[in-house]
Amino acid sequence: MPARPVAWVVTMVSDFCQWGPLTIGDAGGMHEDVERCVRAVQSKDARFDGWFFTGVVTTGIYCRPSCPVVPPKPENMRFYPSAAAAQQAGFRACKRCRPDTSPGSPEWNHRADVVARAMRLIADGVVDREGVPGLAARLGYSTRQVERQLNAELGAGPLALARAQRAQTARLLIETTLLPMGDVAFAAGFASIRAFNDTVREVFALTPSALRDRVAKGHPPAGAGVLSLRLPFRAPLCPDNLFGHLAATAVPGVEEWRDGAFRRALRLPHGHGIATLRPQPDHVACTLSLSDLRDLPIAISRCRWMLDLDADPVAVDDLLRTDPVLAPLVDKAPGRRVPRTVDAPEFAVRAVLGQQVSTAAARTHAARLVTAYGDPVEDPGGGLTHLFPTPAALAELDPDSLAFPKTRRTTLMTLVDALAKGEIDLGVGSDWDEARARLSALPGFGPWTVETIAMRALGDPDAFIPGDLGIRAAAAMLELPVTPAALTRRAAQWRPWRAYSVQYLWATLDHAINLLPAN
Repeated sequence: MPARPVAWVVTMVSDFCQWGPLTIGDAGGMHEDVERCVRAVQSKDARFDGWFFTGVVTTGIYCRPSCPVVPPKPENMRFYPSAAAAQQAGFRACKRCRPDTSPGSPEWNHRADVVARAMRLIADGVVDREGVPGLAARLGYSTRQVERQLNAELGAGPLALARAQRAQTARLLIETTLLPMGDVAFAAGFASIRAFNDTVREVFALTPSALRDRVAKGHPPAGAGVLSLRLPFRAPLCPDNLFGHLAATAVPGVEEWRDGAFRRALRLPHGHGIATLRPQPDHVACTLSLSDLRDLPIAISRCRWMLDLDADPVAVDDLLRTDPVLAPLVDKAPGRRVPRTVDAPEFAVRAVLGQQVSTAAARTHAARLVTAYGDPVEDPGGGLTHLFPTPAALAELDPDSLAFPKTRRTTLMTLVDALAKGEIDLGVGSDWDEARARLSALPGFGPWTVETIAMRALGDPDAFIPGDLGIRAAAAMLELPVTPAALTRRAAQWRPWRAYSVQYLWATLDHAINLLPAN
């Protein structure tokens, strides 16, 4: 972002006393609003972490808004939409607030445009695996168009954004493992040791060895392939429905609740992993056991996506509170998240298995497929036994072996065939409207199945399932319209956060999905 004239900045700052309280529901393009950025920095407002980054011209460092140091003078602040843009402008990451580890911008969760889809794909490691041409091909644009749009909105192109992610991964490996620096470099995705050393020095103003030396005593590094880290989020966060839903619907062998944590087997680009996720008051404690450390950034990204940790709960709850029916539900337990998935094709299969049956029956059907077609994994620390089968593996199953009606067998096999052939894209970079249209064209796919997949696999925050039995029961209890058409009209005022309204409506029911399991 071009530097503002000092006099202009000071003039704007002098008017702050006339401004009302900060709101972040419309924080897209936040870095361009100098007045609000300065106020957020001066108040150390953690809700804005990830929305923008502050470069300090007198020190050459960049920080998150909540940095604990004394705020710089407004005329010395420069604001950037991404860590990559701040790094490209020559700023180094602050050693106190560690801006490279702040929550991700909510913009990439609730938007479905090209830039948002690109950011989700970059976080999932597509640029590292397939390069910028691979990213562009997935988006259906030319490389030049993708680069132009990312630079225009984020101040950095796809290579710079991927580089910033590699730097963050390198820092994590340096500080939490005893891996040789050469192994760290290649696990983080760098093409050479020199590029690794140069990037670490440039971004953190320390050599890799110096970074490792700064690790606090009393925190021994994890063993090879095992890492413990914190997943930050924007407060508030209600863990009850988030972890309760994941635990109540867990597929035996693939997922489990054990010792106060949700555990999950992950299928990753270079191997497999096991994630252990434990809710804490100010973060989610995450332990990752990976067969290949190159999968670290992808594993972190998918765990964050599954737990909806980059959401903006203040914006969501503020809008839903405007409805007097939902306001008491929001006030009772604010910060509900939408439980998602780490594997979209898997969830689509599970959605079909869950059509018109109980949660327990759906788990049983899924467990049978896992045992017969899943890939075995070892889990010395728990009871996970398999990865969920891929669509290609499920395409080989005999429909007559499925213990449910013939029409649903046809639905399942048609879906599996379309996924195996790549005819339907449900990945993080998919086009939500196109995915909905292709799913709706399949036999046996009604609004409930399509919107359930849109909500939990595609991550559309406005997905809505008015025909769901639980939603209809909640609507009746709250004296809302109960027919799908009437409830959809009533829910128009909850847009674009209707998927979150579903979580609050479900919370009125006596069901295990709303309860944090006992340890």
